[in-house]
Amino acid sequence: MYHSISSAAEARFRQFTVSPALFAEQMAYLHHHRYTPLTVTQYLKVRSQGATALAERPVILTFDDGFADFFTDALPVLKRYNFTATLYITTAFMDGTSRWMRRERETTRRMLNWHQVREIAANGIECGAHTHTHPQLDTLSTRAARNEMARSKRLLEEHLTEAVYSFAYPYGYQTARLRQAAREIGFTSACAVRHAQSSITDDAFRLARLMVHAGTDLNTFAALLSDAHASPLSAARSLYLRARTPAWQLVRRGSTSMIRYFQGGMK
Repeated sequence: MYHSISSAAEARFRQFTVSPALFAEQMAYLHHHRYTPLTVTQYLKVRSQGATALAERPVILTFDDGFADFFTDALPVLKRYNFTATLYITTAFMDGTSRWMRRERETTRRMLNWHQVREIAANGIECGAHTHTHPQLDTLSTRAARNEMARSKRLLEEHLTEAVYSFAYPYGYQTARLRQAAREIGFTSACAVRHAQSSITDDAFRLARLMVHAGTDLNTFAALLSDAHASPLSAARSLYLRARTPAWQLVRRGSTSMIRYFQGGMK
């Protein structure tokens, strides 16, 4: 799971960036070690045939948000090795900037435009939905959350003139009602984060992903690709994040509920 392929970032967003040079090294590593990239939708189709149908070293590369640097700095590297990937796009900010990232002080990061998205899709990259405005979906009403998910799917399909099957929850936050909404809207898969490797037994609407950070050097990257060789530090970090995420979700949802309660009382 990647976000921005860039060397420039504010401190609060830096961990979500990977420099172009490091990204190129990581893709060269996958090529040298004969990994086979799949899109999320390709993976779901193949795994339905059983584990033996998968390539010996399958890997799924995903990119969240739809930053313009995917087109300028990730796509050329992927094309060099004939790699595919899945790009999750936040549709409200097309041909604009990342205005939702106020807390990270990154509201001016350039986003893709529709011409670039069509060229990306033409190069074999799966384009998936990532909501319209990048909200914390689990804090919204079911109706509002469904509108966010469906609107991004509809806009992508209109501009790409092809079906959009995969979805990624912003921030990775998801619940049973959101998974059900994704099914009903017409997606066939949805990615969370979960700080763990995915497996063929994963719920198709709660696929696990491991995040690649700014500090993910080549040794750490190699460790992420194999649980058997994961470093103790990486394992400890993953366990911490897996435990922390559900607790933080409860805090956020509780705060949102209280705000709604008091706002309702003031009307």
